[in-house]
Parts: sequence; C-alpha cells; structure tokens
Amino acid sequence: MPEAVIVATTRSPIGRAYKGSLIDVRADDLAGFAIDSLMKTVPEVDRASVADVMVGCALTHHEQGFNLARPASLLGGMPESVPATTVNRFCASSLQTIRMAFHAIEQGEGNTYVAAGGESVTRTYGKALDAEDLNPRFTDSGRDDFIDQVYIPMGNTAENVAAKYGITRERMDEFAKRSQDLAVEAQKNGFFDREITPIEVPDGRIIASDDGPRPNTTLEKLAELPPVFQPDGLVTAGNSCPLNDGAAAVLVMSRNRADDLGLQPMARIVASSVVGLEPEYMGMGPVGAVRAVLDQAGMKPGDIDVIEMNEAFAAQVLASVDQLGIDMDRLNPHGGAIALGHPFGMTGARIMGTLLNDLRTLDKTIGLETMCVGGGQGMAMIVERLG
Repeated sequence: MPEAVIVATTRSPIGRAYKGSLIDVRADDLAGFAIDSLMKTVPEVDRASVADVMVGCALTHHEQGFNLARPASLLGGMPESVPATTVNRFCASSLQTIRMAFHAIEQGEGNTYVAAGGESVTRTYGKALDAEDLNPRFTDSGRDDFIDQVYIPMGNTAENVAAKYGITRERMDEFAKRSQDLAVEAQKNGFFDREITPIEVPDGRIIASDDGPRPNTTLEKLAELPPVFQPDGLVTAGNSCPLNDGAAAVLVMSRNRADDLGLQPMARIVASSVVGLEPEYMGMGPVGAVRAVLDQAGMKPGDIDVIEMNEAFAAQVLASVDQLGIDMDRLNPHGGAIALGHPFGMTGARIMGTLLNDLRTLDKTIGLETMCVGGGQGMAMIVERLG
C-alpha cells in the first residue's frame, strides 16, 4: 500500500477578525495565497501533477462561496487542469482535507495533493445561518420529533462541559494564561517564523506575525473578564479562542513520488479518526477521536511525544485532558488557539504545521493533532516525523 507523507506546510499569519491585520484581504485571495506559498516551497513539484486541491472552510458563503477551493486554486497559480473542492467539517475542515489526501494516496488514486484551509470571519460577517434557516427539529425541544441541539452555540457547549466535568474558572484562566505565555515566548524566539509566510496586504504593509498573543496577560486581568454566554457562567473572552482570519496549506504526497523528486518528507501520516458525540458536549470530541486513532495505530497515550489539541475553549481542553490522562508537558508546547486564534477552516492545516514544527524544534518523533468540531464531532491524526 502506498505511504502518505507530508512534504511541506505553510500558513499566513493569523489576523483578528473585524479589527486585525488581514481584514482587507479577500477570503479567496487569502486561501490562494496559502496555496501559492506552499507550492513555491517545492519548485521540484510540477503544479500540473497535483491530483486535487482541497480547501477546508466552515462559513461557505459571500467571498467563501462558489466552491471557494476553485477560485482560490486559480488565484494560487494552479493550472486550470487541476480540480479543486471545498470541504466543510466546521473546525476540522482542513484536517479533513489532509485525511482525504491520506486516504486517496493509500488507495493509489494519486500521488500529490494540496490540503489547505482558509477562513475570513471578517469578510463573511461571522455568521452561518439566519434563524429562519434553522430546522425546528433542532431548535424546539418541545416537539415530539425533536432530535438534539445541533445548532447550539459553541460557548454554551463549553459551559456544559465545565459544569459536567467540574472545570473551575480558576483552572480555565490558568490554562488561558499558559497558552498566552507560551505563544508570546514562541513568537519572540522565532518559532512561528518557521511556519509563516509573510503576506502583503492591500495597503502595502507586510504582515509576518500573528495578531493574537498578548504579552501582558495576567491571572488578575483574566479574572476580571465577565462571562460571555451565560450570566453566571465561566466562559469568558479570555479563556476562549477569538474570531480570526487566516489560511494554511499542506502538501501531501506518496512516499515514492517524494523520493523520485528527491524531496525529504517532513512526516508520514500514521492514522486518522473521526467520531460523533452529543452536540451539547461537542468539546469532548477529542476524547473519542484520540482513543480511536490510538487503537488504529496500535499505540498508547505514552507513545505520543507531542499533542496539539485545538484550544476552542479552555473548559473543553481541560476536560479532555483529564479524561485522556494527557501529560500537560506534552500538550501545545508553544501555545494554542486561545492565544493564536482559530480561523475555522484554516486551523486543522495550521495545527499540522505547528505540530511538525514542534517535533522538529523539540527533536521528537510521534505527534498527534486533535480537535473538537461544532455540531458534535471529534477528529485526530497521528504523524511520525521523518525529517
């Protein structure tokens, strides 16, 4: 069976939605930038040889509509002969594109795939559906045919998780400060420079770093923030990820094709998983996904050197860590989405680039990426560093 390897990754900086550095960059141009930047890192690869361009995106309307992947692919300098598709698994959309490339290569369908993701919350106004678009079988719990709260706001799920698993406000704020402190230090020492391609925005400025990390974060400041989703809640703007804009891309190839071109793979994909669970507790998605992917790989938690878990909310990360028995020293060693941000469609590919950067920087071998997914899902993927 052909072996799927990751040959290259890149990403834009992450901008804050509505007020950050990327608000004037069109969503399709942003995704196209990531695709073009990726291919420029591997001039040995003929762009016409790419079997498919797959772009993850959660809010597929306005500038992110009309099969975002196709215009983004063309804007990114890919030939018209190369097909493109947009993939939506909400927060895990671009991790899904990597999974699709992995499976296609294993089945011998192709040798070279671009797995990307992009999201401009700014330019899609941060909304997916209007109230009249919602199916009442998911909104009216008094109906005899009510199913579940599939549309539940993500912050409410974090409150549910905190209540069910006993996650205190103090722990959540402490974790948020950890994320900020690690990200600030990583930004300062150039860690993220190794995965970011600077982007020129319409006013001529060159943006080379993420907007999010806050150097002066303190527990006192975090404790002063009011709850956002419930009057007596625990989830605040400080212990949640912000809204963001950004794009990332990953080149996935067969090991044989990479060898033929003289390319040193960064990592091989070992296994991947996706699971479903109650939408009301979607933040616990990593628990089932990690257990499933470890089972597929024949591994134990202790076999994983570095874990990158998307920090949608501190509550769900801490509850998932508790359930899985994860060593915090192996988790998000350079900060996570609470500090960096979470452009929904981008994040899966962004985290993969960061995970490989972690493994290389720390001289480790086995890495795991995992994410919770809006609507009640979880995903995970294990990689083995090769270069």
